[in-house]
Amino acid sequence: MSYSEPGAGSALPVESSKPATSWGPIIGGAAAAIGTSLILLLLGSGVGLTMVSPWSGESSSAATVGITAALWLVVVQWLSSALGGYLTGRLRTKWAAVHTNEVFFRDTAHGLISWAVATIFVAGFLASSLTTLAGAGATAAGAAVAGAGAAGTAAVSQTSPDLSTSYFTDALLRPERVSANAERNDGAATAEVSRILLQGAVNGQVPDGDKSYIANIVSARTGISEDDARARVDTVLKQIDDAKVAAQAAADKARKAAATTALVGAISLLIGAFISSVAAALGGKQRDDEEDLLAVDVRKF
Repeated sequence: MSYSEPGAGSALPVESSKPATSWGPIIGGAAAAIGTSLILLLLGSGVGLTMVSPWSGESSSAATVGITAALWLVVVQWLSSALGGYLTGRLRTKWAAVHTNEVFFRDTAHGLISWAVATIFVAGFLASSLTTLAGAGATAAGAAVAGAGAAGTAAVSQTSPDLSTSYFTDALLRPERVSANAERNDGAATAEVSRILLQGAVNGQVPDGDKSYIANIVSARTGISEDDARARVDTVLKQIDDAKVAAQAAADKARKAAATTALVGAISLLIGAFISSVAAALGGKQRDDEEDLLAVDVRKF
C-alpha cells in the first residue's frame, strides 16, 4: 500500500476507487444455482411421484418417501451451491495488486453472497408456492366449515347426535334384539348420551355417576342387564381413551419429524454455504492460474 504526503508530518493511505464486491459474477452464480435447484427439484418431484400410488401395496411407505425427499433436498442444496459458487469465482476479473490472502477471502465471500442470494430467491419461491397451496386449502376448509356449521345448526335443532360421538353412541345403544326395538324412538336418550360423552371429552374423564346413568340408559334401551351395560360403557370409554392416546402419539410423532426436518435443513444450508465458498475460492484460483500461465506464454513470444 502506498501513501501520499500532502503536508509535513501527515501520511494518508491511498484507497482504490473500485469496490471489492463484484456483483456481476455473484448474480451470475446465483442465477446458475437457482436454475439448477429448480431443475433438480422438478426431477426429484417426478421421481418421487413414481414412489406413490393410490393402489394398495404398490406405494412406498411414508417413512421411505419422507427420508428420500429429505436426502434429495440435501443433494439439491449441495450441487446447486457448488455450481453457483464455482461460477462466481471463475467469472470474476482478476484483482491486480491484491495480496493472495485477500484474494482468497474475497472469493470465499463472493461464494457466500452468491449462495445467500440464491437461497433467498428459492426460499421465497417455495414460500410463495406453499402460500398459494395453503390459500387454496384454507378456501376449501372455509367452505367445509361453513357447510358443517349449517349442518350442525340443523342437527342441533333436531337434537341429533354430534358426528364425533355418533359412532360411540351407536355402539352403546346397539340393541341385542333389533326386531324387538325397531319401532322405539329414543332420540332424546341418544342426544343425552352424546352430551355426556362430549362433556367427558372436554373434562378428560366421565364421572362415575354419569357412567352409571349411561349404563341404565343402555340397559333400558338394549334389554341387557345392568352389569353387561356397565361393561359395554367401560369398553366404549376405553375405545375413546385409546383414540385420544393414538391422536396424541401421532401429534408427537409429527412434532419430532418437523424438528428433525428443521435441524437437517439448517445443517444442510450451512454445509451448502461452506461448499459455495470453497467452490468460489477454487474457481477464482483456477482463473488466476490460467491467466498467469497465459501471461507467461505471451512473454515467451
